Amino acid sequence: MLPGTSLPLLVMLHGCGQDAQGFADSTRMNGLARQQRFVVLYPEQDRLANAQGCWNWFDTASGRAQAEAASIMAAIDQACLLHGADRQRVAVAGLSAGASMAMLLATRYPGRFCAVTMHSGVPAGAAHSALTALGAMRGRRATPALPRVSDGAAPLPPLLVLQGLADTVVAPVNAEGAVRVWAEAGAARALPRRFVQRGKRYPVAITDYRHGRQLCATLVEVAGLGHAWSGGAARQAYSDPQGPDASRMVWAFVRLALAA
Repeated sequence: MLPGTSLPLLVMLHGCGQDAQGFADSTRMNGLARQQRFVVLYPEQDRLANAQGCWNWFDTASGRAQAEAASIMAAIDQACLLHGADRQRVAVAGLSAGASMAMLLATRYPGRFCAVTMHSGVPAGAAHSALTALGAMRGRRATPALPRVSDGAAPLPPLLVLQGLADTVVAPVNAEGAVRVWAEAGAARALPRRFVQRGKRYPVAITDYRHGRQLCATLVEVAGLGHAWSGGAARQAYSDPQGPDASRMVWAFVRLALAA
């Protein structure tokens, strides 16, 4: 790093049954970070807090979800202080429970993030306990109410949602619900859906939501993808190399948000 410069920070939140190292191996985000010059932070859930390694994104009734969100924010501040990352250029992405925690962070601290990615997750506000979380994963309450951003308040950061249409763990309707509430908060409308397929990878349908020229949310639906990181490394848990490269999509989305 050159003197007097700082790099963007991407926070990567693993899913249930994963740890930070496994998520890094699956997404191969470190290699992309070296190429594109950004810092990656992988917070890891304590197994004493959740035996399956899940972030407790759903446990808002007890305050546990909010406490975990605050601890992640503290880790972000420490990474910026110790590793020279730019506090004004922070994005967050996650898979499954990590995706839901990423969305919770963005709704609680919207002014701290330039972009957020939810891969195979449940929208923030869809659950408040372990029992309601199971229902939300199955698609119940997939469109929770988010407060409309008021004048003078920090707007919600742009949202990228990636969802496998063959996911049997998190119902795909959750992806639609997430972008819907984000679009409503930003008074955005859906643009025509476009379809993309690269080589033999799974085909995708992409829908952008814009308010004027401002991109508020993008929904990427991947046909054939189950509950796994799209385009992830082979032989890794919750990783499917046949999908389009989600890691590159995440970083491209962050770069677009930083340039806006």
